This record gives sequence, C-alpha cells and structure tokens, in this order.
Amino acid sequence: MDERILIVDDEASVGQFLSIMLEREGYKVEAVLSGKEALEKIAENPPQVVLADLRMPEMDGIELLTRIKEEDPRIAVVIMTAYGSLESAVEAMRKGAFDYVMKPFQIEEIKLVIKRAIEERKLREENLELKRRVKQYELKEIVGKNEKFQRVLELAKKVAPTDSTVLIRGESGTGKELIAKAIHNMSPRANNPFIAINMAALPEELLESELFGYTKGAFTGATKNKEGLFKAAEGGTILLDEISEASPRIQVKILRALQEKEITPVGSTKTIKVDVRIIASTNADLEKMVAEGRFREDLYYRLNVVYIQLPPLRERKDDIPLLTSHFLKKYTSLYNLPPKKISDETMKILLEYSWPGNVRELENAIERAVILSEGEVIKPADLPEKIRNRFSVKVSDQVNLSGLTLEELERRYILQVLDETGWNKNRAAQILGIDPSTLYRKLQRYGLSKSGSVRKETTDG
Repeated sequence: MDERILIVDDEASVGQFLSIMLEREGYKVEAVLSGKEALEKIAENPPQVVLADLRMPEMDGIELLTRIKEEDPRIAVVIMTAYGSLESAVEAMRKGAFDYVMKPFQIEEIKLVIKRAIEERKLREENLELKRRVKQYELKEIVGKNEKFQRVLELAKKVAPTDSTVLIRGESGTGKELIAKAIHNMSPRANNPFIAINMAALPEELLESELFGYTKGAFTGATKNKEGLFKAAEGGTILLDEISEASPRIQVKILRALQEKEITPVGSTKTIKVDVRIIASTNADLEKMVAEGRFREDLYYRLNVVYIQLPPLRERKDDIPLLTSHFLKKYTSLYNLPPKKISDETMKILLEYSWPGNVRELENAIERAVILSEGEVIKPADLPEKIRNRFSVKVSDQVNLSGLTLEELERRYILQVLDETGWNKNRAAQILGIDPSTLYRKLQRYGLSKSGSVRKETTDG
C-alpha cells in the first residue's frame, strides 16, 4: 500500500503498538510524540490519515486538528481519547475530525476507521478528477482556430496550473472573462469558486464593501457582518474586470491582498487571511496610467506577472464561420428551434464587417437573427441594420492614428457610436457590449458630452 498513517501520542508505547499493528496491514506508518513534530512531518510528506491523541502537553488533539485542516484539509484526522466525553467528541467532529475512538480501543476498530477514511478520500479524489475532466471538456466550447487565438489558449494552459497572477488585456467583447474562467477551470482551484466583478460598475464605497466585506455598524445599514467577494472566493479565483477603474484606495487594498494574502473588512481593524488567485482584466493603457500617476506602479507589476493579449475579432476573421456556427447551434437549441444555416450573402456581410464589439457583438447579432428569421436560412435582412450597412469603426478609416493610444482610440469609438445612436446611451452601451453604468463611467473619465457630438442627444428611454 502507498497509504501513509501518522500516529501522534505523547505515550511512546501507544505509538509503537499501533505502528506494529498497522504496518502488518501494509500501511506506511510513522509515530511522533507531539503536535509540533506532527506538523513538521506533515509539511515534509503529508499522510492520508492522522491518528492523534486528544490530551497532549503543549498542543492538544483539537488544536492539532485545526492546524492540520488549515494546512491540508484532505488529511483525515481521527482523534483518540481515554476520556470519552461526548463534549470532546462533538468538538472534534465539529472541527472537522473524520471520526474518534476511545481508549482502550480494539485494534479492529482502528483498522476499520482507517480503512473507511482512506476509501472516502479516494472516492472524494475520484469525484474531483471527474469534475476536472468535465471542466476540461467545457474548455472545448472555446471556439477558435486562428493562430493568434491559439497562442492565447496555449499561454492560458501553461499558466493555469500555477498560482501566478494574470493580466488579460483586450477590447470589450473579446472574451477576457471566458479566458479567465478557462484558466480557473484548468487549475488546481477548479473545484472552488470563480467570482468575477466589474470594477467600473459600482461606486468606490460600495465596491470596497463588496470586495472586502464589512463589520456590523461600519456604516448606516450595516446591521450584521458580511464577508466580501475575496473571502467568498476562498480557495478559488477572483477576476477583477476593468481593474483600471479601481480608485487609489481600492488599489492599495488589492495590493495588500496580493502581497500579504490578507484583507481588512470595512469598519474593522483586524486582517483576515485569504487564499485567492487574482486575475485582472482591462482594455485600458495601464502603462500610460502609471506614467500619469493614475495607477499604482507596484500594483501594476504585481498584476502583470503573466500577460495575455486577446486579439480583436477583426484580426481573427477566419474564426467568424466557426463562431457563427457555434452560436447558431447554441441559440436554436436554447429557444427550441429547428436548425438554421447562414446564407452565402449573409456570411459575406459577416466577414466584411469589422466587429467593433468583437465576439460579443457577433453573438448578439446571431441570437437576434435566430429569433427573427423565418425559415431555416439566415438572410441579410435578419441582421442588425448597422451590420447590413457595414457601419463600423475601422482603424484605417481614422486620421493620424499612428500616435494614438488605446485609450484615445476607445474614446473616439465611444464618441462615434454615441453620435450614430443619437446619444441614446442605453443603445450605445448595447452596441459597445458594456453595461450602461460602465459607459457613464467612461464618459466621465474621457470628459465626453453631447457638446462634442455633431448630433443632438435623444431620450435614453
């Protein structure tokens, strides 16, 4: 057997007796005399099962159990006690003990408990492996054979097994959250939470309490303690979308979470340890923001450990037929409709359009076409008017773009979409593939208003 058992008892004779009995069963057994020695052994080579005495000097069985669960929750801990009180047994089970046995015990009882503990662990690991395989299968839903996009996927696969922080850059709608989820799903954290939050969608005070939690009485309406998203993502991954929108105060707290692995809830002076992998995403020019003092340089380098740049859809047009086919199947199935296909003329339009809203815009267009089309063929008339008219923002159409930053390009594009929609902000946000609240933040950030437009603003509705 490869199963390892660690016996922890301050009476050497107990450890010797159990070692002999269990080694006869084929287990690899070690015995130590204290909780401190046990933790050292566990750090070197974690066993599958720990048999720990309840009453020991310096560190008792309950404290050892707690420390073991903090270090490696997979280890099954069985508490041995000569006192047999119901209270101690309940306390041990509440703290996460697999089981408890009372001294003097029967060796057959110990064998049975250990066998059950090992079988349960194997079953749990088999279930985890099955879940990992399911998640790996889900990754096949990421559609794209384009060379640039394939390089992105290869980089995601390489970084996934690590705990490295990842910075994903790309225009709105290119699939930054999809890649972040893929990294999480391919990682050892796959069976723990994946939580994404849009940093631009909430005001600073609310964002701080959502990320880090708060204590009772921290502000008006805080009637009880609440854990934040960092704590809710414990053991998993948190995606900080539009990280460029984080205020200086939020940036400081994120930096501390990265450096010290701890957070401070709003209204508290006590820190809380967190085990969370951080992935950040943005379409902003962070380097320029650092140079201008709008983004912390130390946080930038902490986030930019592994850098992934997603190509816009206009640079991977060879993927448009694949993506279109994928979305057709997705939405005909979702709406319980018969299969549909794209006409050659419609596909020609899809390939000619420059997709400023990227994959998200293509998906929205296909969903709309599936719903509105009559018959089994998607025709040009089923597409949104602006796509039929080839309305788009092409880099080649702009003047003197060579010296412009990504932020300036974004500002110009937002302004053009607002002009084309008559400054209907809800409609513009839909075309841009962002939340209306995000659009309002960007308008404030870039200082855009209808006075800079050649058209009058219409009612938002």
